[in-house]
Amino acid sequence: MEERMVTGELQNEDSTVELSLRPTNLNQYIGQQKVKENLSIFIKAAKMREEALDHVLLYGPPGLGKTTLAAIIANEMGGQFRSTSGPAIERSGDLAAILSSLEPGDVLFIDEVHRLPKSVEEILYPAMEDFFLDIVIGSGPSARSVQIDLPPFTLVGATTRAGLLSAPLRDRFGVLSRLEFYGTNELCDIVERTSEIFETTITHEAAIEIARRSRGTPRIANRLLKRIRDISQVKGEVEISLQTTEQALDMLQVDDAGLDHIDHKLLTSIIDGFQGGPAGLDTIAATIGEEPQTIEDVYEPFLLQIGFIQRTPRGRVVTPKAYQHFGKRKEDG
Repeated sequence: MEERMVTGELQNEDSTVELSLRPTNLNQYIGQQKVKENLSIFIKAAKMREEALDHVLLYGPPGLGKTTLAAIIANEMGGQFRSTSGPAIERSGDLAAILSSLEPGDVLFIDEVHRLPKSVEEILYPAMEDFFLDIVIGSGPSARSVQIDLPPFTLVGATTRAGLLSAPLRDRFGVLSRLEFYGTNELCDIVERTSEIFETTITHEAAIEIARRSRGTPRIANRLLKRIRDISQVKGEVEISLQTTEQALDMLQVDDAGLDHIDHKLLTSIIDGFQGGPAGLDTIAATIGEEPQTIEDVYEPFLLQIGFIQRTPRGRVVTPKAYQHFGKRKEDG
């Protein structure tokens, strides 16, 4: 997969920066208003009953703030935040070690929860439901089952592919929250907040321009701001201007709809090679040299959101809106 500025996936340089940018409570968290309202009520009710919050599933495209929300839940509940991911838990013993180290009221965050191995997932069921671990020691006739009590805790699972979660696991989450793409005004607020944390000034027009081209994703907005700040500093600007922002985004190959060179390659391959579609996912992947799952998980969600492609039973179809964006007419394909 090629390196992209406008992917919501976490990149190496993002981790440290994101930690410094993350809000610590629901009031500081910008956007996702409905999710925030619901969580606020559930957290308040759990604290009134002096209970752990019900297990929470956060799902939606990458880069929308699932990890940040999980950390905020821990902070609002007054518990410690423990973080891991589905692929990192390879054996049931790994999960047992994590769960047995929890304190009452802790929040355990599992990113990519849909990628938990089946054997590990089955250990998780009684832990989530009744707060105990059922571990089998030994094998064959001498095997015995040992039950370990766990303190009340909250599991926050995050996934970009909720459809891949097994029904038994999904049913054990009491709170299911879908995170949606952000609007331009919300992203503008995030850009302006981030620039304050960076101790950089930016014009409102420049912040709006970054927001417009950030694909509805805070992580992308912050990443673009970092690169634009570099260019602005080299130019000796006192504050980031709209002109520099536009020049920088052109350099980064991010067009006025937030599409980059890979989006262009994907869309034009369907327009020019398949007369606008329908074209099968595997065929498109082979044409542009990408994995089908990468196209489905990383590239398509935003293109679907802005109405540039449609999924049909026969394959992907480019819409008239996309033709217009590229200055093409349907018959030209």
